Amino acid sequence: MNIQEYLISPAEACRRSGPNDKIVFSSRVRLARNLRSVPFPGHARKADRLRSYEILMPVVQSLDAMSGDPFAESMEKLTALDKQVLVERHLISREHAAKNAGSGLVLNREESLCVMVNEEDHLRMQALRPGLQLRQAWQAIDAVDTALQDKVDLAFSLQYGFLTACPTNVGTGIRVSAMLHLPGLVLSEQVNQIIQAVSKLGLAVRGLYGEGTEALGNIFQVSNQMTLGESENDIVERINKVLLQLVEHEENARLSLLEKKPKVVFNHIGRAFGILSNAHTINSKETMNLLSLLRLGVDLGMLAATPKAFVDELFLLSQPAHLQILLTEKEKLAAEERDVLRADLLRDRLRTVERPDHGQVGGGPAAPKT
Repeated sequence: MNIQEYLISPAEACRRSGPNDKIVFSSRVRLARNLRSVPFPGHARKADRLRSYEILMPVVQSLDAMSGDPFAESMEKLTALDKQVLVERHLISREHAAKNAGSGLVLNREESLCVMVNEEDHLRMQALRPGLQLRQAWQAIDAVDTALQDKVDLAFSLQYGFLTACPTNVGTGIRVSAMLHLPGLVLSEQVNQIIQAVSKLGLAVRGLYGEGTEALGNIFQVSNQMTLGESENDIVERINKVLLQLVEHEENARLSLLEKKPKVVFNHIGRAFGILSNAHTINSKETMNLLSLLRLGVDLGMLAATPKAFVDELFLLSQPAHLQILLTEKEKLAAEERDVLRADLLRDRLRTVERPDHGQVGGGPAAPKT
């Protein structure tokens, strides 16, 4: 089965909406589970990894949540480009993309449930939702976990809870996270203060692709750090509360910037539009950061005729693997070639978009055309 043909189109994926999605891109709840009496993948011989793979792949595919033609494949049979596309869609981790024989992926048709087999643990199961929907994601993955426990014998201790390869996941094995777009806090130079405050609450703040990555496009991942000594519901509710506070802080930062430094905001957004719509070579990092400002312009009403999904699609299409699939049949592009093709794509897509109009911010009169 071809993963590129199976996946929902970028345009359709970016049209999905949810609560607070101006600031919260997506919500995810992940559970780590392992088979009893089978070595963890990182300590297992190849024969053991293959055995756990052969046990788990059919079980996962048989779950009711996977009904309706799920995608199921060994990582060995996916190309490097396939794997990178899945990473860019946040469906698998970078670590899982490096796996081969004995590791696999099962994905449902809606791309709302994804199971990595033999990543760091035997099972990494994740439910994804657009916007701020942690409770809904938790309910979905909890149902999957309950069904799974009727089919396989999982490693569980009455003293410690679910046993995992990494000690920070022992207990509930739950990782609750959301991706947030925080340009207001970055532009107002409040984001480091906010990150420190969130860290003191026992949460981790990471970049676009998780641990060890940069917050490109002013996008940050916020998640719990520990899973032991607190129930799943309590963890979900605690993080949901923090995220609502972060949304409020971001909204206030945007309002404050418009009130105190409107020309600075308009300048950032106008320059971003100018570079994106006129550049002839542009790298991925600069593109992400400028598209973040363009998305802020949409949120503030400066690009009234441009839907948020349009900018979100450009976020995705400008990523290296998506760009390569969209614009060329070559097996691999050099970075310089990608930068030229990325600029061509952006100029073409932005050709019919009217320039930002600061007169529309807050519902005010349109600025006179010159």
